[in-house]
Amino acid sequence: MSRYPESVDVAIVGSGPAGATYARILSERAPGATVALFEVGPTITDPPGAHVKNIADPSERARAQTRSEGPHARASEDRTGGIVKTTQRRARPGTFLLESGYQVEGEDGLPVAAMSSNVGGMAAHWTGACPRPNDSERIAVLDADATFDELLAEGERLLGVTTDAFDSSPYAGLVRERLSAAEDAGRTATTRVQRMPLAVHRRGDGNLVWSGSDVVFGDVTRGNAQFTLYDESLVTRVLVEDGRAAGVAVADRRTGETSEIRARFVVVAADALRTPQLLWASGVRPEALGRYLNDQAQIVFAVRIRDLEPAEGEDKAGATGLSEYSGVTWVPFTDDMPFHGQVMQLDASPVKLADDDPAAPGSIVGLGLFCAKDLQASDRVEFSDEEVDGYGMPAMTVHYRLTPLDEAVIARGKEEIVRLGKAVGEPLDDRPFMMPLGASLHYQGTTRLGAVDDGTSVCSVESEVWGVAGLFVAGNGVIPTATACNPTLTGVALAVNGARTIAARLAE
Repeated sequence: MSRYPESVDVAIVGSGPAGATYARILSERAPGATVALFEVGPTITDPPGAHVKNIADPSERARAQTRSEGPHARASEDRTGGIVKTTQRRARPGTFLLESGYQVEGEDGLPVAAMSSNVGGMAAHWTGACPRPNDSERIAVLDADATFDELLAEGERLLGVTTDAFDSSPYAGLVRERLSAAEDAGRTATTRVQRMPLAVHRRGDGNLVWSGSDVVFGDVTRGNAQFTLYDESLVTRVLVEDGRAAGVAVADRRTGETSEIRARFVVVAADALRTPQLLWASGVRPEALGRYLNDQAQIVFAVRIRDLEPAEGEDKAGATGLSEYSGVTWVPFTDDMPFHGQVMQLDASPVKLADDDPAAPGSIVGLGLFCAKDLQASDRVEFSDEEVDGYGMPAMTVHYRLTPLDEAVIARGKEEIVRLGKAVGEPLDDRPFMMPLGASLHYQGTTRLGAVDDGTSVCSVESEVWGVAGLFVAGNGVIPTATACNPTLTGVALAVNGARTIAARLAE
């Protein structure tokens, strides 16, 4: 007997924040609708979709990360990822790299483009940063009718975004004060140096809890008898009949059994690389599919906080071992300063920049600047009709180049990060380091939305794929603008818009 139903009202592919958003909004607005969510990876946490930072036991946390590392997941002796002073291809714990096709000869490519396969997707491994986009990062077509900020606010509700999680950190105020003195002149109140909005809350016992898809699902989804999550389930094709979505074809990765599930609506929220891959495999191939691929060049720099007074009392490391010294500080993007900056202590950072100072714990902080990309249709991910990847899906080839404008922005970013770093403390190195392309994990644009079907977008403002009624795409790939800020909040906001559209149609 198949473990899958014969039919549902809505089939969702992918359990990251965007897929979880569709499940949550539908549970709230269309509680009578049957919803099935399919995730190719395993369940690695309890509750499903939780952040691995919330796992207290280091060995259990490492096991959860290993199980997330794709079709060839295996144990690793090194879970730290190493100090970032090398250009070698190396995946962060919980992620896996493209096996091939990541760089074409003569192009820059995305050498460390990475994905994760687990219930909760990349939200089981992320830093939780949820800044709002600003200036040209914003989506004009949604600003035109004043809906964008409302959608962003709803995204903050679903993700559990706070700004006070690190208020007790002894060095947080000092870091912000020094950065503000160096950067705030000429900025508006909303774009000055400030606390980073984070998908983090503090539990009653004082420990920090990082949001994953579990927070987005919420009790309303977990308690919805009409909702079912199927892990280790590879959706190989969206069924399309007479110009509209009709269901999905699924392979059970536990048994190898294949099934077809009928659905009135299909939502593909796989990620910015695998969502266009699934559409391609399904014969849904609009002109813009896979194009306008947007990675954010990432520059990093480490400093030791200058003239630091020792923190009073013992550091509260918490159950997950995360120290709380300097918190996370945000330097917002503006068109005049086309970078998104975040400053955090080393053990909160997703990449290790240096060894901490054992004599003064928390005194070394890492600065990161993400650069907005000069968008080009030629930056794209292509899919093969002959070769396959480790899941048996169409193999990917990434075409990606930095333009002269990109090079100029990166050069300026290196100057700016040194200036900001020196304002905070003493540099540990003479020069900043640019991460290998793809390291941001903030891929966007490959299923971008647009106001009209003019060949430059894949879907409508409501995220419905042009020419295929009832087929929706979700996630960071839908974002059409050149952003520098972390894209998760924006991707969730767009998913809210699409989910509301489906809920309204189900009610008709």
